[in-house]
This record gives sequence, C-alpha cells and structure tokens, in this order.
Amino acid sequence: MAEPIRLDYVVPGDDFTRAGEASADLKSRLKSLGFPPAAIRRAAIALYEGEINLAIHAGGGRITVALTPERIEMALDDEGPGIPDIALAMSEGYSTAPDEVRSLGFGAGMGLPNMKKYTDEFSIASTVGEGTHIRMAVLTAG
Repeated sequence: MAEPIRLDYVVPGDDFTRAGEASADLKSRLKSLGFPPAAIRRAAIALYEGEINLAIHAGGGRITVALTPERIEMALDDEGPGIPDIALAMSEGYSTAPDEVRSLGFGAGMGLPNMKKYTDEFSIASTVGEGTHIRMAVLTAG
C-alpha cells in the first residue's frame, strides 16, 4: 500500500481571520482526491472546530493530517494551558472563551462536542501547563 498523504498546518493563536484555513484547504484537497462528500463534510467540520479551539484557547498549535483511501486522520497538538477537567470541557455549552471572543460569534461551547460528534474516532489528552493533544479520524467507507 502507498504511504499516506500527509498534510501539515500551523494555526496561529488569536488570529480569527486565519482560523479555518486548514479546514478549507483539507476540504479542497479531499474533493480533488475524490473522497466521499459525507466524509469530506464531517472531516471539515471537525477540523474547523479544532482550529477555532487552537486559536481561542491554546495560543495556536499544529495540525497533522494523514490521508489513506479508508481514513482521514487528524492530530491537533498545542502547548497551551491544558484542560483541567476534560469531562466538563466535553459538555455541550460549556465554554471558557472570553467575552471578546464570544462577541465575535465564537466560544459557544460546542467545539469539542462537535469534534467528537462528526468523527468516528476521537481521543483527547491534556496536561495543565503543558498542552492538549487531540486525535480524530473519519472513516471513508460506509
């Protein structure tokens, strides 16, 4: 089998004008490679939510995507403040976004829940003071 296609992105912190570039690029690449539309949609939504979280909460971070015909794997890594209570952070509507971010229409507390909802595999590990690591995958076959 051929090596997976690897895509690397850097998400700057607190720059909402650029948040969404990685997910838009991934969506375009998946379309050009002929991935199923439903898989493209789910991967793009999950990655967009991750990008926004990196910009809002972590001061930016790195995204690595690995593509095979069967899987769209996404890894998000940051060196931000970490998440003290992952279960609470996974609750729909829970948010630690500051008011200025909320006034821009972000920070509704749906980022992590949507990342899990739109992927087939989801895991999160976080250490306070060190950062957060999220792994997601969308399977391309029904």
